[in-house]
Amino acid sequence: MRLVLKIVGVLAVCLVVIAAGGYSYLLLAYPKVGAAPTLTAEATPERIARGKYLADHVAVCTDCHSQRDWTRYAGPLKPDTYGAGGEVWDEAVGFPGKLVARNITPAALASWSDGEIVRAFTEGVSRDGTPLFPLMPYTSYGKHMAREDALAIVAYLRTMAPRSQQLADRRLHFPLPLVVRTMPTPATANVARPDPSDRVAYGQYLVNIAACADCHTPTDAQKAPIADKRLAGGQEFPLPNGLIARSANLTSDAATGLGAWSEEQFIERFKAYQDGSAHVPVAAKDFNTPMPWQSYSGMTREDLGAMFAYLKTVPAIRNPVEKVGRQAAATN
Repeated sequence: MRLVLKIVGVLAVCLVVIAAGGYSYLLLAYPKVGAAPTLTAEATPERIARGKYLADHVAVCTDCHSQRDWTRYAGPLKPDTYGAGGEVWDEAVGFPGKLVARNITPAALASWSDGEIVRAFTEGVSRDGTPLFPLMPYTSYGKHMAREDALAIVAYLRTMAPRSQQLADRRLHFPLPLVVRTMPTPATANVARPDPSDRVAYGQYLVNIAACADCHTPTDAQKAPIADKRLAGGQEFPLPNGLIARSANLTSDAATGLGAWSEEQFIERFKAYQDGSAHVPVAAKDFNTPMPWQSYSGMTREDLGAMFAYLKTVPAIRNPVEKVGRQAAATN
């Protein structure tokens, strides 16, 4: 009996040592990205204008880093929170913990270098080395965004009106704090921005830096995107009222995707939200959508047309999507 207890005790100690070693390795070895690059985002009028356009209407940085008015359809931005952060994702919307959007105005970023800002949104590492949760699609930005466009965004962020507010820290359910450390990835070097005259190539570039696939690709039980269903829609977004919003199929399938759409229909679907009239009041019990229609509606007709031209080349995937669902009742 004593021998058995001794063996069990030794095994327990070994497990503790192994666990401690693994924990220490994750803390020391990750995230595996380099130091922030030395960059200067020269603040020319052209670069600032391009950065504002990208931040507001394509990469939609200011959509997530502002608070949205969920008493109206599609949650238009609350103007007095523009860029100041504070939007919350928590258990009520299916998030494993609590994530709070950070302040990206000069009130928070004044001490950051241009390279530190670029590294944060293209590689997923904060100024102090903290790995960022990939709700911000830094993988898409890092793989697909041209460095010039990244610098344009930085140049614009420097011009925003500084806003300050108290923000809660994030809270992730275990083991996510460790898993998130493994997620940041070095950005792809030398990404070229296609000439807008090549509508399909430029449309693909815009779709990629708008991170459309991040929301419009279904996920498996582990919330990983299903690679062979890219852009086929059906990803679920739980709402606080027990309903579920599902993303649309953006492939060229005629029956369930965009195959039967015209370019004008596609453009007008976005432009319907530009004057604010489509942001009608909704009750807490009603369906709403996380799709940031207000932000994307500000894209130019030419850019929306280029996106459509690219999406029409995406191989058709038959994937019927029921727009609205209901969350399964919790069981004990």
